[in-house]
This record gives sequence, structure tokens and C-alpha cells, in this order.
Amino acid sequence: MTDSLLSVRDFSVVYDVDPPVEAVKNVTIDIKRGEIVGLAGESGCGKTTLAYGVQRLLKPPAVISSGNVVFHDEGGDDIDINALDAEEMRRFRWDKVSMVFQGAMNALNPVATIGSQLEDVFLVHRPEMSRAQRRAEVNDLLEIVKVGAQRRRSFPHELSGGMRQRVMIAMALALRPQLMVMDEPTTALDVLVQREILKQISQLRHDFGFSVVFITHDLPLLLEISDRIAIMREGEIVELADADQIWTNPQHEYTRKLLRSFPRLTGERGVVVR
Repeated sequence: MTDSLLSVRDFSVVYDVDPPVEAVKNVTIDIKRGEIVGLAGESGCGKTTLAYGVQRLLKPPAVISSGNVVFHDEGGDDIDINALDAEEMRRFRWDKVSMVFQGAMNALNPVATIGSQLEDVFLVHRPEMSRAQRRAEVNDLLEIVKVGAQRRRSFPHELSGGMRQRVMIAMALALRPQLMVMDEPTTALDVLVQREILKQISQLRHDFGFSVVFITHDLPLLLEISDRIAIMREGEIVELADADQIWTNPQHEYTRKLLRSFPRLTGERGVVVR
């Protein structure tokens, strides 16, 4: 079995407008089993477009113009994601690769209870499960993410932002995927709640062994939790290295500018050179 879980080769995405916009340009990256890969860069650099593209979640006018994406299943099969038809892709998502979308309140149905939305995952992907089994799984998931099974009857607006984000993590975790893609999951949360969510993500990764692609513009945050970090700029990955190397010995000038753009708690005030 290869150490790589997801292989992305020469992957490009173009927005077919006038004039066309190259959002992702010839990206090549491997996601290894059990690691957390941070994807950092300023807003508009192509981070989310890349993440959506490799899962075929993009909608027109976005077009995948080149490249291939191969998922190396733990069962030994290599799955060419671009070759899957619509039904195969539907089964693949959430089962093999799940997504935690940015903005939990927008991702959750405001008129359905938390429990019913989590049960829907099993209704669609595990139709053979009984109602009692589904409810037991939902209760377990809510306990795992520290929301509590008693909250299954709550509606999204009755939960705090941090709890809603935990529910989204539970939903992504439901089918025990091998890869979880998280699109700025802590952006709208205060610092203390953000810290709790990050700690929980690291613990869940340790407990269940899945890989994580963590997307954010917050490079210091990625330095804390990531094994490797990819720096994106204008649709390209300009640097990919271990988190320690990114911090102590960045190779690309853009990476150095990103690091200098965040204020330090100690030391003299400085001016960011652009």
C-alpha cells in the first residue's frame, strides 16, 4: 500500500468568463495517510477552488481544464476521481472524503434538528441501517465531538457557533472517511473556541487515523497543527514543506512576507514590506 492517500497531478481550474480566469494552475501535491496538510494563502489565491475541484464540487463557470486526481483507497484500489460517474461520485463523497464547509450556520438546515440532519447521512449512504442503529450512531457522534447526545433535538440557531462547527465535524466524521477537507472551519469563532476546535481536530485525527487538509489564510494557526504546509499564491503552490521548515527556514519570498505580516507578542514594532 502506498503511503500517499491522495495524488493530485498538474491540476488546473479555469473560470470560463470573459476574459477567462486561471484560478488554479498546474498544482501537484500528495496527501499522505494520517497527516494534516495546511493550505495557506491570501483570500482569492485559489485554496477553496483547489479543494472543491479535487472533489468535483465546482459549478459553472468553473471548469477543470487539466490534471488528474487519484485516491489510493486503504483497500488497495486506486480510484481515478475524474473518471467516476455521478452516482459513483455521490457514493465516494463522505464515505472516502468528507468536507467541513466554511460557515456552519449556512451549511446546516435551519428548519431541521441536528439529529435528523446527522441521520440523513446514514439514510443516504447506509440505507441498510435500522432507525435504532442510526440514532445510536448519531448519539455517539455528538458525544465524540463534545456536543452531547441531548442536543440531537436542537435546531442550529439554538447552538453556539462553536457547537454548530462541532456538529459539522461530526457530520464529516460520520462514515469514518479517510480524508477530511476543512475549509476555514474556525474563521468566525473567537480565540478560545477556536483553540478548543483545533485541539479536538488533532485528537480525532489521532483517534481515527484520517488525513486532514486544513484551509485557512491564518498561517500561524497552521504552524501549530500541521505536519506540512502548502503556500498558495495566484493559483499556484509556491512552497510545500514541513511546518517546522516553513517557520524556521522558508524558501520563498512570499512565504517570508506572510510570516512577517502577523504581529508578534514581543519585540519592537515593524513595518511589513510589500
